[in-house]
Amino acid sequence: MAAPLRIKRQLAFGPWLFAAPGLLVTGAFVLYPFVSTLANSFTDRRTLDPGHFVGLANFRELLHDEMFWTGLRNSVLYILGVVPALVVLPLLLALLVRKNIPGITFFRSVFYTPVVASIVVVGLIWVWLLDERGLVNSLLESVGIGRIGFLSDQWLLLLSAMAVTVWKGLGYYMIIYLAALANVPRELHEAAAVDGAGPVRRFLSVTVPAVRSTMVLVAALSSVAAFKVFSEVYLMAGPSGGPAGEDTTLVMLVQRTGTGLTGRVGYACALSVVVFAVTVVLMLLVLRADRREES
Repeated sequence: MAAPLRIKRQLAFGPWLFAAPGLLVTGAFVLYPFVSTLANSFTDRRTLDPGHFVGLANFRELLHDEMFWTGLRNSVLYILGVVPALVVLPLLLALLVRKNIPGITFFRSVFYTPVVASIVVVGLIWVWLLDERGLVNSLLESVGIGRIGFLSDQWLLLLSAMAVTVWKGLGYYMIIYLAALANVPRELHEAAAVDGAGPVRRFLSVTVPAVRSTMVLVAALSSVAAFKVFSEVYLMAGPSGGPAGEDTTLVMLVQRTGTGLTGRVGYACALSVVVFAVTVVLMLLVLRADRREES
């Protein structure tokens, strides 16, 4: 009787032993930081001071912090500017490169290259291109348009950062759409063509409904990434967040507030909790819109 009992125990604990490394990594680098951030958001902790419990004081301060509202505005504008482009343009790009024609593999690799490139390298390249004395302004000046302050104007700087995000993400979402398009039955397009539907009509009536779930996935992923944008704006606007800090995003504000010897860790954690809450709300809104459209 002892042997079967021992075997049952081994079978019961065996899967946990295989899952233990992953659970430990998740606990150490995901769960613990999350719980710690949530706990610190209710304190006045600083970099060299553990601080004390202050309740909702940090969150009340957020409501009167102009930089918080500036960062929230820029993060929301980033979503509005980036997400529609990253939902539509990669799909059109995937339709172009899905055909098996000579040399198409080269173009697929070219479109995917920005994805694997370091965001720091990409950001610096675009800074050099859009600088007052950069290549783009030199070309504009040579044709008589004059130099444009891409990196000195508040709104042009934000639009330039959006363009970099879209350019870098096109290849990644293109691959996702290529996988989805491979599962669209060819018979649907042939039937639509027999009925007299042109390319645009087939795209709207066959392709879009077939990849709608993938479009929702891309919208969710790009929304979260756009709301948490940091590197592109930081590299192009600098640590100050552009002119008078008007291009600061929420994640940049978290980094600026919580770092340094006098960093307000507790307040930065409260900002992080708000970023997390808004991210969850975005995901729920996208999923709800998808379910409503299905019904």
